[in-house]
Amino acid sequence: MFEQYESVMTVEEACEALRIGKSRLYSLLRERKLKGYKEGRHWKVAKEEIIDYVRRETQRVK
Repeated sequence: MFEQYESVMTVEEACEALRIGKSRLYSLLRERKLKGYKEGRHWKVAKEEIIDYVRRETQRVK
């Protein structure tokens, strides 16, 4: 599903993978619905966290 991405994604890559905008991604990070970490001033998100988030959201919708 996300094979083309590295194991750690930038905000831009995470947005592209999830097909959402930056504002929505930052909201998910702020609300702790998506886990990430800051490297200096820049947020990073692990690919595994993106996959887990999609799984959680898919289960929630069922």
